Amino acid sequence: MSRAALAALCIVCGIPVAAATEVHVESSYFVTSDGVRLHVLEAGPPLPQAPVIAFVPGWSMPAAIWQAQVATLGARYRVAALDPRGQGRSQVASSGYTVERRADDIAEFVARYPKVVLVGWSLGALEALHYTRVHGEAKLAGVVLVDGSVGEPPVPPASDFRGALKRNRAEAIDRFVRAMFRTARPEAELAQLTAGALRLPLEASLALLAYPYPREHWRAAAHAVRVPLLYVVTPQFAEQAQNLQRNRPQSEIAVFEHAGHALFVDEPERFNALLEDFAGRLPR
Repeated sequence: MSRAALAALCIVCGIPVAAATEVHVESSYFVTSDGVRLHVLEAGPPLPQAPVIAFVPGWSMPAAIWQAQVATLGARYRVAALDPRGQGRSQVASSGYTVERRADDIAEFVARYPKVVLVGWSLGALEALHYTRVHGEAKLAGVVLVDGSVGEPPVPPASDFRGALKRNRAEAIDRFVRAMFRTARPEAELAQLTAGALRLPLEASLALLAYPYPREHWRAAAHAVRVPLLYVVTPQFAEQAQNLQRNRPQSEIAVFEHAGHALFVDEPERFNALLEDFAGRLPR
């Protein structure tokens, strides 16, 4: 990605251009084992003794939503953000919108690097957990789960979001995007995120919201993680975070009391400092 393109993206995303343009952000692609072309944003110096910080966004969101992390942490770490299939600048595949295939995509993404701190947000947190169950932890220095349910009590309130998508998809996604943030965001940014989410076909969107595993699956996966684990949440998952720490005492938790679901956008300085501290304490 050119500096001019990065600056334009930062303006849309409300990120200080001066800070971002110090970091050269690159776009690259790789083809998955089932033939789908996936896009990755990368930045930062290769550091042989430090893991790559690898970001996976949530449902229908692009890699670029991590721009505040790429722009800041990329000054000191090698960072990479994945556009999952059908999202961002990746190919809208005709199939593969299952947790099994998406975990395989993550495996092929992290295989590009010697070692990673895997950061999964929302749906990406579940996919990161499934990755650890299926593919193991040989590539992982640590795991960061961001504002997604990990199967601990209490059960989140029921939602009719799938029904809303079927009734009026554009309206439902617009509301979803606006609800992600506690702080005011530029209208151009909200429109860009909504348009990007609408690239994902309806059936794929619905499939991603209906992974066929009970809550116990995710709870067991989180408890089984052997590498250091950080769980960062908003108040909706604060009790789950406390229960995870009680049941897996070595877990680290942090609650962003005044942020929306996209807490790393609402409070990027705090999130970046937390992530850098976590990554900096991992065994080299």
